[in-house]
Amino acid sequence: MSILIQEVRNAVSLNAENTRFDVEINHPELGWIPYTLDPHDPDNTVSNEDLLALIGSDYAAYVAPTQEELDANAAAGVRWERDDRLANEVDPIVSNPLRWNDMTPEQQGAWSQYRTDLLNITDQSGFPHSVNWPTSP
Repeated sequence: MSILIQEVRNAVSLNAENTRFDVEINHPELGWIPYTLDPHDPDNTVSNEDLLALIGSDYAAYVAPTQEELDANAAAGVRWERDDRLANEVDPIVSNPLRWNDMTPEQQGAWSQYRTDLLNITDQSGFPHSVNWPTSP
């Protein structure tokens, strides 16, 4: 089922090729909603060709991210990975007294060191673009 969009506004190019856009579309049932036009999106509910025709040349030009923005995004990705490892690998073990008490002191030390190494990942000299991930015990 295809939805006919007849109005767009506030289009912003997301790449230098001007093939991806963030835009607001006037959805016939939902009203004005944000939409990302992406030619690789397999969903054809809204016609990208029709949207491109509506946008025409009325869009804000693409602005490449600054190095600061790239660094911030990379740092956020590393922190997300670190937090995920802490939550899914470390916390189920170290916060479970039964599991923790079943370990030898050497095993406990290895898990404690792994946790510390994960927490200190942001202190590495290559952070955020070159990170050496510690190995899980």
